[in-house]
Amino acid sequence: MVEDLATVSGRAHLRVIPVHEPSARRDWWRSSVIYQIYPRSFRDLRGDGVGDLQGITAEIPALADLEIDAVWLSPFYRSPQKDAGYDVADYCSVDPLFGDLDDFDALIAQASRHKIRVIVDLVPNHCSDQHRLFQEALASPAGSPARDMFIFRDGTGEHGENPPNNWQSHFGGPAWTRITEPDGTPGQWYLHLFDTSQPDFNWDCPAVHAEFEKILRFWLDRGVGGFRVDVAHALIKKSGLPDWGGRADGSSSEGYPGVEAPMFGQPGIHDIYRSWRKILDSYDGERVLCAEATIDPVERLSDWVRPDEMHQTFNFAYLHHPWDAPALRKVIESSLRAFDRVGAPTTWVLSNHDVVRHTSRFGLTGAGPRSGDGLGPQDEQPNLELGLVRGRAATLLMLALPGGVYLYQGEELGLPDHTLLPDEFRQDPTFHRTAGVRVGRDGNRVPLPWKANLPSYGFSSTGESWLPQPPIWGKHSRDIERRNPDSTLNLYRNALALRRELRLGDGSLAWWPEHDDEGLVAFVNGGVLVAINMGEAPVQLPDLPLLLGSAADALEGSRLRPNRTVWLRLD
Repeated sequence: MVEDLATVSGRAHLRVIPVHEPSARRDWWRSSVIYQIYPRSFRDLRGDGVGDLQGITAEIPALADLEIDAVWLSPFYRSPQKDAGYDVADYCSVDPLFGDLDDFDALIAQASRHKIRVIVDLVPNHCSDQHRLFQEALASPAGSPARDMFIFRDGTGEHGENPPNNWQSHFGGPAWTRITEPDGTPGQWYLHLFDTSQPDFNWDCPAVHAEFEKILRFWLDRGVGGFRVDVAHALIKKSGLPDWGGRADGSSSEGYPGVEAPMFGQPGIHDIYRSWRKILDSYDGERVLCAEATIDPVERLSDWVRPDEMHQTFNFAYLHHPWDAPALRKVIESSLRAFDRVGAPTTWVLSNHDVVRHTSRFGLTGAGPRSGDGLGPQDEQPNLELGLVRGRAATLLMLALPGGVYLYQGEELGLPDHTLLPDEFRQDPTFHRTAGVRVGRDGNRVPLPWKANLPSYGFSSTGESWLPQPPIWGKHSRDIERRNPDSTLNLYRNALALRRELRLGDGSLAWWPEHDDEGLVAFVNGGVLVAINMGEAPVQLPDLPLLLGSAADALEGSRLRPNRTVWLRLD
């Protein structure tokens, strides 16, 4: 269908192809901007070189200046820190590395004063091998209720010396580890889709459900705004735990087209989130659930955000799109149509703590590494100038899309990955379990720069830093960026303010097709024409007033330069 927009624009006569109409609902989370904080790398006030809750609390005003709606905190629970806190030893306490529950309550109070909600990471697929429940399982016999809370199986082979199946860990190596029984004999095997220190819970066990309902209520009672659910698609495993010929991340290898991974997206998983949704809905303030679920295609992913399940789910198809206009158009349209089918918003994201930052990805000649992998000194090094120009353009386009948005700390400063991080500093279990074949994710977790002229760029009160920061951090420091009107930080500030003022997150989307350039992606949202040029030559646009550009030189007259995005006013 082609609709004439002359009656709505008043300034320009454009013909467009409608794709998405605004929802009649105005729930805050439908158009929210949520900022991910990786606590150990955000700000260190206690001087030990590791970010802490006090550091986050101190910088809430700086985050409020971005006009965000909420922060999402990566894990801060008590943990041996084998996987940066995703190995949880106690879900209802704060690791002393980050502070204590009083510090958490102070953070909630400070955020509330600035009208910022606090969403916390929940890790229900697995816990630490130091968790009380797993220690009880190790001390109990096979078949006991304590063992039933985890996935223990007898091994194969004459003496049970081989794993129960061929599943592989995300971090490399087998997904099974054999234990020594209390009597000292070789015993059963336990499943760990991630590190050996992260045993998977058995979600077929009612006691596990009861345990996590208590955890949800503990944090909801403390005032959290909701939960980002880690590996939300992995809780239920296929009955019988059959062998799998695909990759550890669930994607198929050659010879297994269309096969469903037996450890992901299994029937019964939606019942868990329906029960959690009822718990959240019993609290005031519209608490939210956001799924980290790597489910393809997007039409299946949208099933996770039906009205009685999750509120949001990360759009990883969008995150992984290459610098290619047809691919971008396809993922935007398919996402909006799929989520409209269930009455849910699409949740857009370009970076997080598990992927190479988008300013680095877009500076590569290829698509870049898969999620969970990083860039090391031996890999192709990104063109940092090109990556930043493209990264700013990609962000400005994303912030004009209808739906919710997640930002990753430091992207507002234009930070790239630390691709030259020396191996001796690496802590990611991916690096260690693959003997360095995969460098892991440390490069996107380097502590933030706050002040250019201070040790550790102002990250720590003592100049310490748990990972070394590259020299380029100086020019990206927040104080430098804040003073430069053309900086990435000020681009984010201006774009987020305009997004809120123009209600773009609650808006519509209609393609503007009246151009013949395959490198251009252009759409109308409300009274704004949004265009990104992913091609190699300037593209003619309508002669309209400029609201915002991803670079000061984005336009040559009314021609959009390559690797730039603009918002043009229609009314």
